[in-house]
Amino acid sequence: MRIVQSVLTFALLSLVACGEGVDTEKLPNSAGAAEHPPQIYTVNYPLAWAAQQLVEEGAEVRFPAPGDIDPAFWQPDLDTVAAYQQADLVLLNGANYARWLSRVSLPENRLVDTSHAFTGQLIAADAGPAHSHGPEGAHSHDIVAFTVWLDLSLYVQQVQAIAAVLATKFPQLTDSIAVRNTELIDRLTDMDAQLMKLGSHLNGVPVLYSHPVYQYFQRRYKLNGLALHWEPDQPPSAQDWAALDALLKQHPAQVMLWEDEPLPATRARLKEHGVEAVVFMPMGNRPPDGDFLSGMSANIDRLKTFFHPR
Repeated sequence: MRIVQSVLTFALLSLVACGEGVDTEKLPNSAGAAEHPPQIYTVNYPLAWAAQQLVEEGAEVRFPAPGDIDPAFWQPDLDTVAAYQQADLVLLNGANYARWLSRVSLPENRLVDTSHAFTGQLIAADAGPAHSHGPEGAHSHDIVAFTVWLDLSLYVQQVQAIAAVLATKFPQLTDSIAVRNTELIDRLTDMDAQLMKLGSHLNGVPVLYSHPVYQYFQRRYKLNGLALHWEPDQPPSAQDWAALDALLKQHPAQVMLWEDEPLPATRARLKEHGVEAVVFMPMGNRPPDGDFLSGMSANIDRLKTFFHPR
């Protein structure tokens, strides 16, 4: 039944535009026309991974952001912007992600906002204090939460939008894209079900987040969490620890989800406060090992290990 539903959903999506202001009938058609493999550019890793899974060898999928930064705050150089401008297709995350897009001109008929179908479900978020992590420099988080893919049900919709536009742009690959789309959605739906079960098991247990990037994750899986602005590669200040002490009196969490492995001293001191650090990588950029699917599976396994769900 799930496969039938996925194929029907795919067929319906292929009839409509996948991004705001984008008419799939006006997208450049690459069937047999290009002298080189068509190039698909994306603004983050989840979109690149999904596109590559769907199209396999039918096109080159490129995500040029360096591996050591958050792509949401990356500023590409002029040569990289030019490459985006020449791409056959550019997949956008939506939700005001990749702010550099507002400062450059890209061909409108090649842009696809993969979250357009659920714009009404985007979460308003406090921008928070300016801070920095990685070489992209100081920034504050946007007033719209953008890590939509951490709600795997929304990520499934992004995958479906990508599949629809790829089938339109590469009609010679329509059948294979449909098969891969169904397989991919089945795997993501299974992980979504695991997280739903985990959230139900937690049943409102207080948790903390090292950074305000888990809004969609919290809403989808019904977690009871509060976010700090701590960086894994920076030691918290005395004020940070004092604020944590005050927070724990009102929100007695025993676990903090981290974007990456925190410093050993930070992990040890958290334990002294009765808080265990659990890495749950947002996966906005390429993981050190594996891919999106294995990275998310590892995230889920780490949560299961800590909370011991039945």
